[in-house]
Amino acid sequence: MTRSSFLRGGLTAAAFSLAGCAPSGKRRIAVVPKGRAHLFWQSVHAGAVKASREKNVEIVWNGPATETDFNGQIQIVESMINQHVDAIVLAPIDKKVMIGVVDKAFNAKIPVVIFDSGIDTPTYAAMVATDNYAAGQLAADRMGEILGGKGKVIMVAVQPGAASTMARESGFEEQVKQRFPQIEIIDKRYGMADVAKSLQVAENMLTAHPDAAGLFASNESSAVGAAQALKGRKDSKVKMVGFDWSQTLLADVRAGAIDSLVIQNPFQMGYDSLIAAVAKLDGGEVKKDQPLAPKLVTKSNVDTPEIKAQVEPDLKQYLEN
Repeated sequence: MTRSSFLRGGLTAAAFSLAGCAPSGKRRIAVVPKGRAHLFWQSVHAGAVKASREKNVEIVWNGPATETDFNGQIQIVESMINQHVDAIVLAPIDKKVMIGVVDKAFNAKIPVVIFDSGIDTPTYAAMVATDNYAAGQLAADRMGEILGGKGKVIMVAVQPGAASTMARESGFEEQVKQRFPQIEIIDKRYGMADVAKSLQVAENMLTAHPDAAGLFASNESSAVGAAQALKGRKDSKVKMVGFDWSQTLLADVRAGAIDSLVIQNPFQMGYDSLIAAVAKLDGGEVKKDQPLAPKLVTKSNVDTPEIKAQVEPDLKQYLEN
């Protein structure tokens, strides 16, 4: 390497690290999801990219491979702090375990916008998330309707410590208890945000409770696993309400394998989260809590323009350029 090229390289590195700026001079905002595999997170990514283009900022996208790897997520956030990014947009895997790094970013004067799932510290700048408790209530109301207000229900939950899914599950359980006294939730097991594990626990509960009439699954991976378990039992009459969406789950709604899905708008979540981060960096007033309303998808509305606009975002436009 020549002296001039060495100097150019050193200057470039210095410029890159200065105040978190990219070589282009754009502000850099880290977006850290709970995981990378599911369509939900890809849709969040696309929404964030749309906002970044509008606001002329650069996204640094990175998340752990699985939604249970909170140590991996801590390391990613630590790395973003050490890189001096301008802001961090984070979906905390655990509402308590992630407090330390969020507080550390706050102390480093790096604003943090929380999305999807809450955290037990007030040091974040804003939170953009589905009203998950209300979403659980919506699922319970649908379950009560399709069971005629009576019957036994099993639940494929996600994982302990995840604020968003815990709120959904609480909303479902408490709404069932209050509105449908003749519906009994007889079993609840965790699929640990994994399709194979969710399939296994669903199979185990269906075997243990042949009189179950309903099944609630509280996120995409648990819904996919539970639906596979039901489809594997050709004579099953168990009615399922799931949560989140994928093309497979939507096809199951069309085919009647799943009664309904409570869906979020992850594209909007990613977009709004990045907009909030930029607004905070610009010194503007940012609303602390920014809830997004859930929607119920059934066979009768799955192909309506309103639902299709939400469940078929143009990911290629934002993720393949």
